[in-house]
Amino acid sequence: MATKTISIDMVAYNRLRGARSRPEESFSQVIRRAHWAPRQCTGTALLARLEAAPPLSEEILERLESAQAEDTAPEDPWNE
Repeated sequence: MATKTISIDMVAYNRLRGARSRPEESFSQVIRRAHWAPRQCTGTALLARLEAAPPLSEEILERLESAQAEDTAPEDPWNE
């Protein structure tokens, strides 16, 4: 089996070590049985990403405005 060497700080090492269910359990086994919580998508996180994003060019802004101006509302199937 192939292996990969990683570096972790002592806090992470101690947490990993403490997560072992038995003394002979390897760190690889601990990591494989771990359940990672999905990242939460919040409005605050979205705003932070938008603020960190580079500004749009004038060309892109013009293309977006043009597409929005040309967009028409869909036909209402309920009024036929």
